[in-house]
Amino acid sequence: MDSSSSRKKKTQQKTPSPRRDGREAAVQFLYGTEIQKELEITDEQLDEFWELRSAKPFARKFAAELVKGIAEELPLVDEAIRDSLENYSFGRLANVDRNILRLGAYEILFADHIPAQAAINEAIEVAKRLGNEDSPAFINGILDRILQTHSAD
Repeated sequence: MDSSSSRKKKTQQKTPSPRRDGREAAVQFLYGTEIQKELEITDEQLDEFWELRSAKPFARKFAAELVKGIAEELPLVDEAIRDSLENYSFGRLANVDRNILRLGAYEILFADHIPAQAAINEAIEVAKRLGNEDSPAFINGILDRILQTHSAD
């Protein structure tokens, strides 16, 4: 029953939308700068990143907006994540998960043009592609807690 065409279908990944591609690129960029212990985000770093990763112009622009917004609001974004972790320290988060959480938290807290639930759903989809098998549920739980905490304000 498991023909070669159905196996191909299972292994093929659908091309992400430009916005999702921008989100994934933003997470990849943030991951790289965190690993390299880069403290400031510069246009030169973004240019170097785009030499290594292809993306359509809209995805590049969207990713750059996200990266710069997250960098600008990083202390508040990280505080929201820390406040939502239960029995888990911020430093123990996997780097990929931490940066997906930063993306989602930034969109929930500061991107008024993006509905909060859409931000959570998109972060979950990014986690499915870039995180481990436990990442989507973990990301969902933390971002939902952030949404509940900050919608009560």
